[in-house]
Amino acid sequence: MMLTLSESEARDASELTLKQDAFRMHCLQVVSAYRLPGAMIGAGFIRNMIWDALHHYTVASPLNDVDVVYFDKTDTSRDTEQEYEHRLAKHCPDVNWEVRNQARMHHYHNDAEYSDTGDGIKRWVELQTCVGVHLSGKQISWFAPYGLAENWKGEIRINPQFPRPTVYEERIKQKQWTERWPELTVIWP
Repeated sequence: MMLTLSESEARDASELTLKQDAFRMHCLQVVSAYRLPGAMIGAGFIRNMIWDALHHYTVASPLNDVDVVYFDKTDTSRDTEQEYEHRLAKHCPDVNWEVRNQARMHHYHNDAEYSDTGDGIKRWVELQTCVGVHLSGKQISWFAPYGLAENWKGEIRINPQFPRPTVYEERIKQKQWTERWPELTVIWP
């Protein structure tokens, strides 16, 4: 299954799908209330939502976690991230929150220092994972450095800007995406 959308069509389809998902909208509202600098929810939060839509699933696929990313060079401690996870869990106890400050994640990935939240997101393993969303009031803001249209193609593709083939192959096997979404096509490097 391959759906070819313009970037504008993909953005509209993503926004419509997101607005119809009460759970995801609630998560965005909760994260927005904390006003973390440069905060976005990314990765499977959006990727899985779009793949569910492509497969016409009426029940959302369960999320392993909800990835909240932000950027704060003044406090890069893991303790602070865990404190945010605990605070978010008080508002949504059924969510497995994973909070990561992108100002420290370059150490984890052996990269050069990141300049902002988006700089971290654009380095994630698969193109379809490199997406974030933020809610400010009622305004939805997207960050998709490789385009949201990539997510609607029905493919899983390695990030060619920051390729890590071994990690990519491990994730494809471990995550079992093609079992959950059988119409996806894996593009092997």
